[in-house]
Parts: sequence; structure tokens; C-alpha cells
Amino acid sequence: MRKLLLLGAGYGNMRILLRLLNKELPSDIEITLVDRTLFHSLKTEFYALAAGTVSDSEVRVAIPVHEQLKVVEGEIQEIKLDEKEVLLADGQALAYDELVIGLGSEDNYHNVPGAAEHTLSIQTIGKSRRTYQTLLGLGDGATVGIVGAGLSGIELASELRESRPDLKIKLFDRSPRILRDFPERLSNFVKDWFVQNEVEVVANSNITKVGEHILYNHEDTIDVDAVVWTAGIKPGKVVDDLVIQKDRSGRIVLNQYHQVPSYRNVYVVGDIAALTHAPSAQLAEVQGEQIVQVLRSTWKGEPLMLEMPELKLKGFMGSLGKKQGFAYLADRTVTGRIARLMKSGLLWMYKWHNG
Repeated sequence: MRKLLLLGAGYGNMRILLRLLNKELPSDIEITLVDRTLFHSLKTEFYALAAGTVSDSEVRVAIPVHEQLKVVEGEIQEIKLDEKEVLLADGQALAYDELVIGLGSEDNYHNVPGAAEHTLSIQTIGKSRRTYQTLLGLGDGATVGIVGAGLSGIELASELRESRPDLKIKLFDRSPRILRDFPERLSNFVKDWFVQNEVEVVANSNITKVGEHILYNHEDTIDVDAVVWTAGIKPGKVVDDLVIQKDRSGRIVLNQYHQVPSYRNVYVVGDIAALTHAPSAQLAEVQGEQIVQVLRSTWKGEPLMLEMPELKLKGFMGSLGKKQGFAYLADRTVTGRIARLMKSGLLWMYKWHNG
């Protein structure tokens, strides 16, 4: 049997499974998926879990069942590329012929003192649960700081405002305006929502230190009861330990077939891949589609296409609570109730397609 090993049950590897597990899968292919949980987590919805507006069941999707698929629950300790095996924390060693690394990312604290020790996270389902428990325990009038005004920070701030109108929420943005790389109409819509709903956006911020209940922004100090960190991501230790070419952010450099150039049987999908686009669930899925094409050609002994198609993204969608949203699709801006309905519909379709 030829062994395909998938590390991580994220968006990229779920798309790979969705495309492979059908009647076209060769009978001599054995697929093993390894993850710390026995389900796929909807990471794009962790902000709602942390805010307490959805339950665990709404951000979990079952992993497909197939006679040629084995699912292993475990923590990955080391990837041994030369030996073609992966070691798990419990001592298991999993051999492979082809490997897809889709381990996702962790918070990037940018060497800010105290950030790792004194902030909450929404990077995993477990950390999002703990963030919810902490925020749930805050009293009336408590102050929550959210460091990072990207999509995750914006959605968390707005969702938390709807679930806890009694809290004071401060969103710290390094930029002069929200979503500065996108049209000003989009930026102004989000800004106006925050003004109307009394979420304070601290523009041009630079968090230099985090204390137990205090944030240091430039020369100012801000008292806080809890801080959630949404200010960037980076690969974890398992990827850091790999002796292969990486970019300045520590992400793995790939060839056009999403392979590690020095190990053509190793593919990388998702947040840890060095691509021209910013990491996203959509990008991981597009990658997954192309990796399936390459795998099928490889298994059939066919030559790979000379040029892989460009990775094309459709845009992005964001929510502002349960009733408002914003989207940037095909260079067009959509705001308000329609954008929120579009995002809800996309989430429903994703769950439906994944069973």
C-alpha cells in the first residue's frame, strides 16, 4: 500500500480529503490523518466561540469516514524528512510515501514582553474555550483589550459587544485606519459601526509590553481586566525545527507544485506555506485543490503540468455581530445586512459540503 500522511485537520487537508475520498481513489492508497482532535474545527468562527455567541458544536465538523482513511488523535512531536516518518508525542512513528503538512499556526507575539503570559488567544478551539470562560467571568464594566485589528480582531470585538454590552472594549490597531489596505468605504463602514456601538478603536497603537492587568501603548499605560491577542501568526515549533528553506516569517518555501523543493514527496498547505497571498482558509482550500491534482498525476505516473494555475482568491467576508457585515469580492465592496447573510450562507454551504 502507498501511504499518504496528512498532518492537521485544517481547511487545506479537509479539502484534500473531500476530493480524494471518492471512487477515483486508487485502491492501493492508504490515507492517515493526524490531528490533536478527532474533528475539524472551523477556525474562522473561533471569535464567536470566544465571545459566547455560538457553542462548540457549531464550530466542529466531522472528519469523513472511509475504508481507506485512518484518523489518529495525537500531538506531532517531530517530522523526520530523511527517514520519511513522523513521530508523535505518545511514541508512535508513522511512515509515509507522500506527506502533506497542514499544521496551521500559533500566535506571533513579536517579542513583546509579557504578551505570551498575560493574553488570551483564539488560535485553537481549546484556547478559544478558555478565552470564553475568562471573558464570561468578568464583571459589569470590566475592560477588555483586543490587540490587533485584522479580521479576527474586528470580528471578536463586534461579537463580544453584542454578547456583553456591559463591557468596555478597546481595539488596538497599528494602522491609522481600520482595514487600511482596502477601500475607504469599507474602512469607514467598520469604523462607524464601532463608533455607534461604543467600541473604542485605538489607532496608530504600538503595544510594547503587557502586564497582568495593564497594557503599555507607546508611553501610555491602559488598565485592563483581560487582553485577547489577535496581532499576527507564525509557524509552531515542529515547523521551526525543520531544516529546509523558509521565508523571513518562518513559513516554508515551496515550488509551484506546493512541494518542498528538496523533498518532492512533501507538500505544505495553509498558514505555514510561503505564498504571495496572506494566509486564509480560502487560500488553504485553493492549495488543497491543486495538491490533489498533483497527487493524482503522481499516482498515475503522469507528467505534471508545466505551469500550475495561479492561486486565485475571490475576496473576503467579515461579520459585525449577527446582523451586519462587510465583504470585498471581485474588487467590489458590500456592506450591511446583505454581507452578513452572504457570510452565513457561505458557512452553511461549507458545513453541508463537508457532511
